[in-house]
Amino acid sequence: MDIELFDFDLPNELIAQTPLKERDEAKLMVIDRNKKSIEHKLFHDILSYLKPGDVLIRNNTKVIPARLLGEKKETHGKVEVLLLHQIQGDVWECLVGNAHSIKEGSVCLFGDGSLSCTCVKVLPEGIRHMEFHYQGIFLEVLEKLGKMPLPPYIKKQCEDNNDYQTVYAKVPGSAAAPTAGFHFTEELFKKIRAMGVEVVDITLNIGLGTFRPVKVTDTKDHVMHSETFDVSKEAADTLNKAKKEGRRLIAIGTTSVRTLESEYKNKGCFYETQDESTNIFIQPGYAYKAVDALITNFHLPKSTLVMLVSAFMGRKWTLHCYEEAIKNKYRFFSFGDAMFIYGDYDYSKNLDD
Repeated sequence: MDIELFDFDLPNELIAQTPLKERDEAKLMVIDRNKKSIEHKLFHDILSYLKPGDVLIRNNTKVIPARLLGEKKETHGKVEVLLLHQIQGDVWECLVGNAHSIKEGSVCLFGDGSLSCTCVKVLPEGIRHMEFHYQGIFLEVLEKLGKMPLPPYIKKQCEDNNDYQTVYAKVPGSAAAPTAGFHFTEELFKKIRAMGVEVVDITLNIGLGTFRPVKVTDTKDHVMHSETFDVSKEAADTLNKAKKEGRRLIAIGTTSVRTLESEYKNKGCFYETQDESTNIFIQPGYAYKAVDALITNFHLPKSTLVMLVSAFMGRKWTLHCYEEAIKNKYRFFSFGDAMFIYGDYDYSKNLDD
């Protein structure tokens, strides 16, 4: 499909720069994709649209403070290193600013020098494999010296790193947050569970590929980034039971969608897995097999995330909903407002919808 089919005009002032003080006070656009209806609510009103037996699936990944600012040992020139994912031991794949100056053997120093790294492999597009040297526990060192790797459209660093975490973040390993989960509070989850709704945790480690623009003119030529995920036996058993009984699986965020659809598409069921990778690319023409309803934020124009949502409820209707969001001053992107999309849908009509 032509990438321009997923474009829309977004005023800069609607790009949220900070989180709301009360997470569940964000706006919520409730969309019945079958009836093509829209309601405007607040996020805590989602309780009215859930029902006993539903299963909420959330990605419990935790963002690590993976942005390191330091200097090159040989020249004292400034350097920025962004950890993307752990390769083996203390070797990480990193995105390096001013990367042309970082060659094999180059050493970078951070803080007072208690943390350093050596380039062990040079790859294209600013990617380097860096081996880190430190004393103690690496994640604790990062907590002291690292900054949160915020998306490029957020211009100011968070005052509190927890602002860029979900309340259920548990498993460290991501370079970006599953932002649809920002709207939930512990109190809201208590109410949800009290209704008889099950909550299932899975883990997908999010890389910066989620922010990279689509550079092709035809979406079929786009190569999707790969991310690793884990699903426990307990989670798989709960999901399989719910699916067999015809209960709704409601994905919190696009990363949960990618995990669920990858598993179900490949196996016809859910199963226990560790460190499996997925590069699934969901765009119109894809028929969802696992997910029945979706909670998500409002995404960037011409992004793979807009395509994923378009596959779920139709491209034209998705862009109409985005127009309504702009008209009603919804906040967009990571710290922005949310959509809850539900209802039956005929995927055979999806390509031209």
